[in-house]
Amino acid sequence: MKKIVIAIFLLSTALFAQEFNASMKTYVQSLSVEAKKENPSFGGFDAKRGEAIFKSVHVSKKGKEISCATCHSNDLKQTGINVNTGKSITALAPSANPARLSDVKEVDKWLRRNFNDVFAREGSALEKGDVLTYIINQ
Repeated sequence: MKKIVIAIFLLSTALFAQEFNASMKTYVQSLSVEAKKENPSFGGFDAKRGEAIFKSVHVSKKGKEISCATCHSNDLKQTGINVNTGKSITALAPSANPARLSDVKEVDKWLRRNFNDVFAREGSALEKGDVLTYIINQ
């Protein structure tokens, strides 16, 4: 019986980790509305597109080739390292770090900063939603 309870707990924890909290759901919904305005054929956010964005390599504003994975690593459950400062970055995946993707203000700030660092521009609503969908599913 104890093993069943533990298995149910672990399964429910894994399922919970793959959902946004209420304020993040509202934020992602607002990105969805914005994406629909930008492209009327928008059909929803996609983790595969988000992964492609996350791993795509660009020349940063500092002239170096960089991707989101450069600092966050390809395994979002692992610690990353900021290539500019050398500072450690806690795991990005909420399944490994429950504090991630929990505060809309922080998420919005870091999406804006990181898109500017990697892409030298702000991300579109579609890009932000796709990346968030990719991250939440890790």
